[in-house]
Amino acid sequence: MRQPTGVREYPTIAPESTRRRFYLQAIYTLWGAIGAALAVPAFVYLFFPPKVKREAEWVDAADLSKIPPNAPEEIVFRRNRVDGWKISSEKATAWVVKASDNRVVAFAPQCTHLGCAYHWDERTHHFLCPCHTSTFGIDGNVLSGPAPRPLDRYATKIEGDRLEIGPLERHA
Repeated sequence: MRQPTGVREYPTIAPESTRRRFYLQAIYTLWGAIGAALAVPAFVYLFFPPKVKREAEWVDAADLSKIPPNAPEEIVFRRNRVDGWKISSEKATAWVVKASDNRVVAFAPQCTHLGCAYHWDERTHHFLCPCHTSTFGIDGNVLSGPAPRPLDRYATKIEGDRLEIGPLERHA
């Protein structure tokens, strides 16, 4: 006869492949796949931001044959602006002065004092900011007023008879 040891023994049962176990494994696998599908793009978005190349964008702005020499002309052109993931096209303007030897200068349309819009005064042959009475010569230099520096300029290049405008260069 056997002596009781105080430990009760249970018969071992081999785990069966039941329908319930199959469905639980399928549900957990599906949850894992959904979690990975959500986690991977979030991980990439947070830890690997897009590398935007800040190449100078050149925009076809005007036909030079239609711009008279030594007379400022305000031109309107469209430029793309990148803001994070969003790229938007916006209207921009520039004051273009064509010298007689086909050299071109394109001024930004904002006064360097407080960013007001200025205009060309045909009577005095100066750029005039009506808000604070700053005046600029046809070369963009300050003639009078509170403006601290000359007008800012766009980079320009000529391709045939077309004027292309590049990035804004702040005048020092």
